[in-house]
Amino acid sequence: MLLEVALPLSLAIIMLSLGVGLTFADFARVLQMPKAVIAGLSFQIIGLPILAFLLLLIFPLPPALAFGVMLLSFCPGGVTSNMLTKLSGGTVALSVTLTAVASLIAIIAVPLLVAWAAQAFLKEAAPPINVTSIAIAMFLITAVPVFIGMMVRHFATGFADRIEPILSILALILFVVIIVAALAVNWELFTTSIVILGPLLFTFNVIAILIGLGLARLLGMSGGDAKSIAIELGVQNGTLGITVAGLLSVSGTLADYAIPSAIYGIVMYVVTIPALLLMRRM
Repeated sequence: MLLEVALPLSLAIIMLSLGVGLTFADFARVLQMPKAVIAGLSFQIIGLPILAFLLLLIFPLPPALAFGVMLLSFCPGGVTSNMLTKLSGGTVALSVTLTAVASLIAIIAVPLLVAWAAQAFLKEAAPPINVTSIAIAMFLITAVPVFIGMMVRHFATGFADRIEPILSILALILFVVIIVAALAVNWELFTTSIVILGPLLFTFNVIAILIGLGLARLLGMSGGDAKSIAIELGVQNGTLGITVAGLLSVSGTLADYAIPSAIYGIVMYVVTIPALLLMRRM
């Protein structure tokens, strides 16, 4: 039940909450601030998987957990990144645009990258992976809810304004429930792997934020844009990582490679919240 209904439905509701807060102008903003958007997306889609791969050379892990770390790095920014960007004093419009565009690109990018990572890390133990079916599933549980939410915002703005806070709270609750459920289902693995996963994920989070801040400033972006990109890189959509892990499961239970995404769902706030408090002083 958790895999077949609860996980996809929860992710769909979370993505619906994202869509209700979006307008078509958020996508048009790509043309208005192309430098910041292209930089943010490049760091997200290319930079984070490279960072994860390099860290796995330093922190060797069992194949399933290593694949899970790569799966996490493929995921776009989380839906709470926009709120955290606002708290840090970053450019909220840029954060919203990066979250929206990266979530759509992920529909194509994630299945392809997952297929590569499975062969690279799991080898003969890799589960059967149908790139097309994963892409279709991701489209149905991510893009469609976002589009529905945007349509509600476009045609019933007042109604969208009223339900957006409710959906945001519901999305946060569902996120917590998914993280707790994923850890509970794999509790024995979690207790044995937290010691080796914790340092890697903590390092990944810290470096991702520093990369966002440093490279954005090197490219001449404003402090607000740099903060936005840094938080977007630090806050991953762990729910998507857990859901994709569920789609790959062949045993009816959450696969081991859901663990890194579940643990990161905790680590990223432990790291990002203190970081954004420091950013406010910048």
